Amino acid sequence: AAAEENDDDDIDLFGSDDEEEDQEAAKVREERVRQYAEKKAKKPGLIAKSSILLDVKPWDDETDMVKMEECVRSIHMDGLVWGASKLVPVGYGIKKLQIQCVVEDDKVGTDILEEEITKFEDYVSLFELCNAG
Repeated sequence: AAAEENDDDDIDLFGSDDEEEDQEAAKVREERVRQYAEKKAKKPGLIAKSSILLDVKPWDDETDMVKMEECVRSIHMDGLVWGASKLVPVGYGIKKLQIQCVVEDDKVGTDILEEEITKFEDYVSLFELCNAG
């Protein structure tokens, strides 16, 4: 009877005594985790972008609006894409340039845009941010 009880102790129904299989499973698991980490590292992260509508106002009704738009569009930065524009009447024959742009939030801020646009002192009297989305 003692021998039969001893035999029951050797039987493991869940296979936890097999260290060789556990080591192999651990190696497979580690390899899969490593492959997943590599794959995730190669995948580009989400890039936050904003669509911004800008108002650029001239000094007077004699300001060359075509030249002013050329000046604004001449601003090139990584993460900045210019979009559509139009001239909007303000009053007394004066029109403002309303221009759309898309920026990558980590690379281009509205303060940088304002600084660059207001450098064109001969054309730009006022810069305003209409909206950002």
